[in-house]
Amino acid sequence: MSEYLFNPPPVAALPIRGESTLFPVNRLFFVGRNYHAHALEMGKPVDKSVEHPFYFTKSIGTLTPSGAAVAYPSETRNYHFEMELVVAIGRAGFRVAAADAHELVYGYAAGLDMTRRDLQLVARDKGRPWDLGKDIEEGSVCSEIVPMPFTVIERGGIELKVNGETKQRSDVDKLIWNIREIIEDLSRFYHLQAGDLIYTGTPEGVGAVVTGDRIEGQVEGVGEVALTIGPAA
Repeated sequence: MSEYLFNPPPVAALPIRGESTLFPVNRLFFVGRNYHAHALEMGKPVDKSVEHPFYFTKSIGTLTPSGAAVAYPSETRNYHFEMELVVAIGRAGFRVAAADAHELVYGYAAGLDMTRRDLQLVARDKGRPWDLGKDIEEGSVCSEIVPMPFTVIERGGIELKVNGETKQRSDVDKLIWNIREIIEDLSRFYHLQAGDLIYTGTPEGVGAVVTGDRIEGQVEGVGEVALTIGPAA
């Protein structure tokens, strides 16, 4: 039997509320500019009548559990928070109709899409990939998974505070592409699998954090997520 040259990384997994088992995470998908007010603050308004959702991914190694303390990342002076509702996929699906999208839902979580905003904007304006701005070590933060099988969340408050001061506050009902539409569209391009997480987008109010800041976010009816920014590595 062959042996590995070095030990492979452990399976990425998140706790499940009320369960002793863990939720093994497969892939991380992110929906870009999915709240109108955030699209406007980024200078890129969205016209749903003529546009489709767009996505980026992050490597599984960026997944970080809620409550962690992480180093301020290298090569940025503008490290941003983005508060998001996360959909946890519980079964495989390809080319799923919106009416059937609920069949893929295992549950939900509260998440943070941390971003080197300065590097992201440089890449965006030059038409380059966003990897250096988005695919950041310890930059995909997620709470425990809350089981809600076959449930599609259509509304609920979403907010984020930094050091107790509210920075983001909106409602999931303001998603440009709702959860059914996201699953339908994303499953045209990927065979969605159990363990996939979909970060559905962030509302307006994104901003920078510095060493020592404490980030706390919540999604109504789902849960809370927290992160502390430590010194630069």
